[in-house]
Amino acid sequence: MAVDPIETSVDEATEATSGATAVAEKSTSKNSKKLGASALIQEFEDAQLKSDLPEIYVGDTVRVGVRISEGNKERVQPYEGVVIAKRHGSLNQTITVRRIFQGIGVERVFMLHSPQVASVKIERRGKVRRAKLFYLRDRVGKATRVKQRFDR
Repeated sequence: MAVDPIETSVDEATEATSGATAVAEKSTSKNSKKLGASALIQEFEDAQLKSDLPEIYVGDTVRVGVRISEGNKERVQPYEGVVIAKRHGSLNQTITVRRIFQGIGVERVFMLHSPQVASVKIERRGKVRRAKLFYLRDRVGKATRVKQRFDR
C-alpha cells in the first residue's frame, strides 16, 4: 500500500494546526491566571468589602462602633448620631454622622468598610426629602429633630 503524498501533507498540516491551537490555548490559560493591574486592584477591593452592613439612608439615626486602641488594649466605643451625608461607593463609601455633645455639634466621617468601624446599627429611620442634611448645622435644639419613618 502506497501512501499518497498529498494525504500525508494534509494530515501533517492538520496536526500542525491542532498543535498550534493547543499551544495557543495553553498560553491563554496562563494569561487568564495572570491578572492585569486594574483586575488585581478590583479583586483586592472586593476582598476588603464588608458584607454585613445594613442599608443606611440619609436621616437615619445610627450607632457606629468605633475601634479604639489605647496602648495594647483595644475597645469599641459607640458613636450615635444622625446621618447627614453619604458619599462615594464601593470600598470608599463614607457616611457623615452628626451629634450634639455638651451643647456643641460634632460631626465625624466614617469609612464604612474600614477596619476601624466595628459595627453599624440603625437605631431609627428618618423621613427626609434631601440627599444632604447640611441645613441641620444651622438649627438649634428641637429644630434639629428628624421625623421618624416607619415603612423601611
